[in-house]
Amino acid sequence: MIYFFGLTPGWIFTKLFFWQLFTYLFFHSGFGHIFWNMFVLWMFGCEMERYLGSREFVRFFFITGMGAGLISVLVHPMSTVTTIGASGSIYGILLAYGMLFPERRVYLYFLFPIKVKYFISFLFVSAFVAAFGSSGTGIDHFAHLGGGLFAVLYLKGIFSWKRLREAYNHQRFQRLRKNFKVYEKKQKKKEDDFWIN
Repeated sequence: MIYFFGLTPGWIFTKLFFWQLFTYLFFHSGFGHIFWNMFVLWMFGCEMERYLGSREFVRFFFITGMGAGLISVLVHPMSTVTTIGASGSIYGILLAYGMLFPERRVYLYFLFPIKVKYFISFLFVSAFVAAFGSSGTGIDHFAHLGGGLFAVLYLKGIFSWKRLREAYNHQRFQRLRKNFKVYEKKQKKKEDDFWIN
């Protein structure tokens, strides 16, 4: 099942397994992997769902997850190493939570209170350093960064159907407007062009 449904970037291009950009989110490498992903999803996702609404939250989760997979594919286009797990979506949720509720406090290791903005910043700086370092841990840090990137784009309204429709209608209006230009003929005002009482 991992062969067909895990995300293998090289097979996206050579075998056209495009569904892997979606299905890899549902597979995890062990109990610890799925436990921590689902724990963070519960801890931060519950409030994000209340803030966005259930339907919008589900859309957000899958857009950030597929965006994370897309970044992974673009960074390693011919790799045959399989990526699995919902960590891209989880990092998207974390970044969105940090942007929406930066002053909230969380307890690091259940002991030390820290503001969300510092906690999330530390996570993403660590992921950035690990992504460009040669850690060799078997973790796709570019997927984590991609999930955060797509979360920012989502919160900025890039993936809003209403905004996309408005942009399309605006472009269409501009094209049509070029066909119907109105030219006003300007006439010079004559000196005797006035009334006298």
